[in-house]
Amino acid sequence: MNRRTTTTKIALFKGKKIRKTIHKKEWWFVIEDIVLALIDSTDSKQYIQRMKLRDPELAKGWVQIVHTLNISTTGGKQKMNCANTEGIFRIIQSIPSPKAEPFKRWLARVGYERVQEIENPELATKRTRMLYKFKGYSRDWIEKRMRGITIRGELTDEWEERGAKIQRDYEILTAEISKATFDKTPSQYKKYKNLKRENLRDHMDDLKLIFTMLGERATTEIHRTENSRGMPKLKSDSKAGGDIAGGARKKLEKRLRRSTVSKNNYLLRRQAGLKKPQENPK
Repeated sequence: MNRRTTTTKIALFKGKKIRKTIHKKEWWFVIEDIVLALIDSTDSKQYIQRMKLRDPELAKGWVQIVHTLNISTTGGKQKMNCANTEGIFRIIQSIPSPKAEPFKRWLARVGYERVQEIENPELATKRTRMLYKFKGYSRDWIEKRMRGITIRGELTDEWEERGAKIQRDYEILTAEISKATFDKTPSQYKKYKNLKRENLRDHMDDLKLIFTMLGERATTEIHRTENSRGMPKLKSDSKAGGDIAGGARKKLEKRLRRSTVSKNNYLLRRQAGLKKPQENPK
């Protein structure tokens, strides 16, 4: 994603209040707010009804796209029709308004880039590097982050082949590695660093990325060497891989005479106007 498309996405609803809530671990947006931001009318309910008449396929899939959720309003909690990002994109496609055109062009651009990435996966890697560079990360940090993504992908492939079936399985195995490496599960680590929906690894410094890679790579090698199968074995292997990384972390901390795990993160540094993401334990 380039700078221009990113700006379009962020600026599209500038000045408009779009209410949202977390549901099933993702953002859901109030449909009426989105529609009002893109049309020249104040009667969103009537517009939505006409829109569904114009687009029978949208009307047919409406119950799958839309959920009624509790939304905070000035009068208290109210049940309102909401959709997640994918659902909102589908609804916007059915709005024939000049205000919706920038968003439609952005969607077309994103879709085109996605097709390109499927045909040439190297493009996805290049775009990810560009995005991190745009956010202010250093070249060295980006290379470690990209290598970590590759190592993580190899590990999850092994888990899938060796018995991990559902998302919860991956969360359990990841937590085992993290707890053994940092004495914290990912959720505990995010809370410690005051992160909400941000990616934890995007808020790690070089050392944390290296220890994370070590734990995950060690786990992969243990799986392959011992031909591990089934969740109980994968779980014990994950703890063993994390123990290897955790041991290296503790040895370094003993030599440095300080902890390498801190509450500082890239988000706080960015807000302070500092570019390079780095954790400085206090």
